[in-house]
Amino acid sequence: MLKNYLKTAYRNLVKNKFYTAINIVGLAVGIATCLLILLYVSDELSFDRYNTQAQRIYRVNNEIKFGDNHVDLAVAPSLMGTTMVKEIPEVEQYTRIQWHGSLLIKKGNENLREDHVAYGDSTLFEVFTLPMISGDPKTALREPHSLVISEKIAKKYFNSIDPVGKEMIINDSLNYKITGVIRNIPSQSHFNFDIFVATSENPYSRDDNWLSENWNTYILVKKNANFNKLNTEINAMMDRYVGPELQGVVNMSLDQFKKSGGYVRARLSPLTSIHLHSNKTGELGGNGNIQFVYIFSAIALFILLIACVNFMNLSTARSFNRAKEVGVRKVLGSLRKNLILQFLAESVLISFIALIFAVVIAYLLLPYFNQLSGKTIKVDTIFQPGMIFSLVILMLIVGFLAGSYPAFFLSSFQPIAVLKGKLVAGFKRSWLRNALVVVQFVITIVLIIGTMVVFNQLNYIRATDVGYNRNQVLVINGTSVLGDQAVTFKNELMGITGVQNATITGFLPTDYERSSDAFFTSTALDPKSAISMQIWSVDENYIPTLGMKMLDGRNFSPQFPTDSSGIIINEAAAKFLNTKETLNRKLYTITDFKSKKTNEFHVIGVVKDFNFYSLHYLVTPLALSFGKNNDNISVRVDASNTPSVISAIKTKWKTLASGQPFDYGFMDEQFNSIYNAEQQVGRISITFSVLAILIACLGLFGLVTYAAEQRTKEIGIRKVLGANVPVIVGMIMRDFLKLVIIASVFAFPIAWWGMNKWLQNFAYRVDMGWWIFLIAALIAVAVTLITISYQAIKAAIANPVTSLRSE
Repeated sequence: MLKNYLKTAYRNLVKNKFYTAINIVGLAVGIATCLLILLYVSDELSFDRYNTQAQRIYRVNNEIKFGDNHVDLAVAPSLMGTTMVKEIPEVEQYTRIQWHGSLLIKKGNENLREDHVAYGDSTLFEVFTLPMISGDPKTALREPHSLVISEKIAKKYFNSIDPVGKEMIINDSLNYKITGVIRNIPSQSHFNFDIFVATSENPYSRDDNWLSENWNTYILVKKNANFNKLNTEINAMMDRYVGPELQGVVNMSLDQFKKSGGYVRARLSPLTSIHLHSNKTGELGGNGNIQFVYIFSAIALFILLIACVNFMNLSTARSFNRAKEVGVRKVLGSLRKNLILQFLAESVLISFIALIFAVVIAYLLLPYFNQLSGKTIKVDTIFQPGMIFSLVILMLIVGFLAGSYPAFFLSSFQPIAVLKGKLVAGFKRSWLRNALVVVQFVITIVLIIGTMVVFNQLNYIRATDVGYNRNQVLVINGTSVLGDQAVTFKNELMGITGVQNATITGFLPTDYERSSDAFFTSTALDPKSAISMQIWSVDENYIPTLGMKMLDGRNFSPQFPTDSSGIIINEAAAKFLNTKETLNRKLYTITDFKSKKTNEFHVIGVVKDFNFYSLHYLVTPLALSFGKNNDNISVRVDASNTPSVISAIKTKWKTLASGQPFDYGFMDEQFNSIYNAEQQVGRISITFSVLAILIACLGLFGLVTYAAEQRTKEIGIRKVLGANVPVIVGMIMRDFLKLVIIASVFAFPIAWWGMNKWLQNFAYRVDMGWWIFLIAALIAVAVTLITISYQAIKAAIANPVTSLRSE
């Protein structure tokens, strides 16, 4: 029976090659799109799941509120982990990680820069699954001056995966011993380091201050641990240790501090949720966004739905052609369920053929898709058992979804009515078919509007005034190796033709280096008057080099010795202080919590707000201090002769830092990298929107072709009675244009709701003007007219004698 179903289905498909081709192409593109996005979503959801104990690992976050300040941190106090193991029975083990910063490693006669470096506890390998190729994971990071390196680094420096016991010369002065080599950390990890340094090297690893958060702390809980109970116990422990320190600092008990609206509390993030659900201060890398997973999943579903609607529409539109077949089958004894199975077999067969083409399309487009999405998905992922199983299920779902309505619709025909020719199956009378076309265009218009809004927001980000001039600023990294000669190097750069200005500091708006502190308006240290501010050490050339604007007061100057305790605050900090006399205002920070020793600053100027996080966030209070930070040197260069300026700078570098790597980049490129995720969304959105339009056009082309065929005699009669070509073309087009207009009415509010919700993620965002919706509707109308015009004109200019010859 199944063989007979398939044979009959094959004959019908071959008999109607044109409509079969439209259905297969539409479904193939839809399934291929679904497959690519399924690979993307699978990759995003797989982050950190390579850890065998992933379901038992949590990161300890800290959330702090005092006065009007609120800080959400991915880090915790140094003693958090070890205290939890001692006092909370559910916690089995802990480990800590902290960014180390770049290392210069000697290879031959030159130093190579390695950026993916972190401090790690000796318990790192007990918590995370980081397979060690050589070395003992239990002791690898216990001793000072010990390193655990990845397989990639081992091959790079030793041309071997077993260099345990050998040494590396770090920063031209220190010898570190290799105590372990681990497999390269999978790319699906929220941290990806190549070198781990023993935490005993970090003086802050033994910090007993519970109000100082510096460590990404992870705990391994025991099996079947109660999550809610664990949260309660952790915060009770926090109260025991934070309370006395608060009392000593702000002369307030913990209860008084909480009554004033303040709190210091811990929150746990499951390891597997960090990548998509966490965007806190102090993350170990740039995380993803669950919204993008939802958006791409919805796009895949929409495109697949459009392809299925095409199939359903063409099948039901051609129902009249197969009505007699159904009538004859029923007269000869076929049951309705057999007819349903026959039509479903046709649908599944088309779906199977489309699946084969879809896999080929996805295979060919995967490299392009990787570039588009920033992923490194391997081709063999498509052919993994789990993915093949998913594709087979997807094929069956598509087959049954696309074929269900035609199957039930066609099998419901009454044989007597069919064989007497009383069955009327015209285009105009199918309200469901029209409704499905409307659904197609609703989806298409929503995608068009969404794409336009995303690109408008990206253009807004590029064009908006962020408070500094990022263009033509060359950032030289790793200048700390120059030591005291950094100032000499900067001064020599100023003498190069084409160099307009230069500044020495690691604190840049486009960089990740950050440092915050609590500032108080008096030595009473009242938390209600406290303000949490970024505090950046810069020199006197920082503001002019980056093109920032002073609103009040003056810039730093070596001519004023008192500037060593002076600060320049931004507008956000000035508004927080809420005073008319901002200049010379004194602010205090705590340098020693136990003795309550403070450091006094005075405000010498106010700089215009500049965005030092992405435009997702409002500008928060910030203070610039006159100090020393040699991490980077930023140079503003003349745009007319950039290559020769870079060459001259490199020559100066080799003179002062022979053997050290000359590593540089441009600030505008760093700025653009902050919005990589949004740019990827934009590129993917426009690509899939075009695909959605093409698939919808395929179905529309098939429908108008069939509609013209069905109305051949009507068009012939109209031409005989005097109708000209424009009138007939307008008659055919009118039916479809009505559907586009109806679709626009439904699409506009859906698109407005969805994109308005997406824009809420940006503190600074573009407005959705009415013109966006108008343009989207006009694009839909234009696409419709272009798609149906050929068939409409072809039908209108046909010779009426040919169509009426049989009458």
